[in-house]
Amino acid sequence: MSVVKINVLEVPAEQRETLEKRFAHRAHAVESSDGFEWFELLRPIEGTDSYLVYTRWRDEESFQAWMEGPMKAAHQGGGAEGGEKPKPAATGSVLWSFEVVQQAEPKSA
Repeated sequence: MSVVKINVLEVPAEQRETLEKRFAHRAHAVESSDGFEWFELLRPIEGTDSYLVYTRWRDEESFQAWMEGPMKAAHQGGGAEGGEKPKPAATGSVLWSFEVVQQAEPKSA
């Protein structure tokens, strides 16, 4: 059964644009990973500063392989100026993990 990983990012209002640009710049970085099924970046509308980074994987092993390979490399890379890493846009994060136990697709007309 698939697993869902939701990274909850606390992002101050003044850093929202920075965060979204960084994700857009890395678009498609996860899609070719073995076991990857789905990605969404969810922007808060009201009541919270938390962005949700939703990914769905075939299994836990696929997620862990991505975390130890492409994801780790992407977060260790240097910045454009002087090789310095850019300051994080988020002030904190928490990773939630779920197993998919039920799902539904839209009915075809």
